[in-house]
Amino acid sequence: MTNINQYLKKIGLEAKKASCLMAKASTQQKNDALTHLIHLLNTKTKTILKANEKDVKEAKKNKLDRASIDRLIISSKTIDSMIKGIQDIIDLKDPIGEIMRLNTRPSGIQVGQMRVALGVIGMIYESRPNVTIDAASLSIKSGNAIILRGGSESIHSNIALSNLIHEALKKADLSDQAVQVIDSTDRSIVKGMIKLNDYIDVIIPRGGKSLTKMISDEATVPVIKHLDGNCHVFVDKNADLNKALKIIENSKTQRLGTCNTTESLLLSKDIARGFLPKIVKMLHQHKVEVRGCKETLKLVKGIKSASEDDFYTEYLDAIISCKIVNDIDDAIHHINQYSSHHTDAIVTENYERAMQFLKEVDSSSVMVNASTRFADGFEYGLGAEIGISTNKLHARGPVGLEGLTSLKYIVLGNGHIRK
Repeated sequence: MTNINQYLKKIGLEAKKASCLMAKASTQQKNDALTHLIHLLNTKTKTILKANEKDVKEAKKNKLDRASIDRLIISSKTIDSMIKGIQDIIDLKDPIGEIMRLNTRPSGIQVGQMRVALGVIGMIYESRPNVTIDAASLSIKSGNAIILRGGSESIHSNIALSNLIHEALKKADLSDQAVQVIDSTDRSIVKGMIKLNDYIDVIIPRGGKSLTKMISDEATVPVIKHLDGNCHVFVDKNADLNKALKIIENSKTQRLGTCNTTESLLLSKDIARGFLPKIVKMLHQHKVEVRGCKETLKLVKGIKSASEDDFYTEYLDAIISCKIVNDIDDAIHHINQYSSHHTDAIVTENYERAMQFLKEVDSSSVMVNASTRFADGFEYGLGAEIGISTNKLHARGPVGLEGLTSLKYIVLGNGHIRK
């Protein structure tokens, strides 16, 4: 453990030095680094895919679950998506140095706030090597340094990507230590990172519930996190049912292994009898198992009985829980009790109920007549996201550029003294 501590302190010290340089880097330098990275992703595609093939092969050999392997795979389409995300970040306004809410006080001084970088970010994540590019790009544009610790299952992919990031930073005359990818799979590194208060300003975990919970419980560094994505779709009695069916299908079946996939379906009792059979038929066509409450079991055959735990569960699999509720108040109460406060949606044509749902559901993203799969930094226009936060502080929802910054007060005077 002594060697691990020394290793982490060395990385932390380098990151701290790099963060000071990144904080004062020009927008042009940061965008140049990202432009170089796009070029390298385009020209080094074969190198990336070859490294990823090695990871996927070992993951299958080690019998990783289907959802984890799905998140691990890099394809040409994945690289195109990475490039699109980087380009969107380039196009975004640089938040660093922005002055806002400047006002003149009775004393004559002007008081406002300036947006500044957080400093050093520690990111701990599993599978999803595309996170390496998203996180690095957001960190560069927001003037931060970042230490990335990916899962052992994606080590070859992450090292290949980190080599490209370092090359891009150097080409832009920026410190390549601004983005460091830990190349050791030693598990004790995670427990060391989350206590590296002298060097890391914030930890962002992105992975399974057990990993995130451990980090939340044991970290001494502040944590931006969500534990799981138990997302809901509630179909109100005034819903357009054709619209609702499409939303449910997309929310649940487009991708099974993501945190914004719907895991629980709520139906108003007024439309359940006629609508539930259509939903179950559609879900069964996608080979999705439905686990329902007592009322659903009475209405449709082929549904399994849901336990209390089912309504709390993020399946990340072809399973969905289903409950019939009395009204919108019942639905909101159920969501606020069982939801992980990630993303929840209502399907309704009633404006008042839509507004009630938006106001009263306590989640980081709340939607009206839209798939929960939209809860994503890219879809929100953030360019990319470093993660999704269900924290009330400091950031909530998809964490993009502004989520990686802080505000400090500034005071402008002209020889003013307090009387």
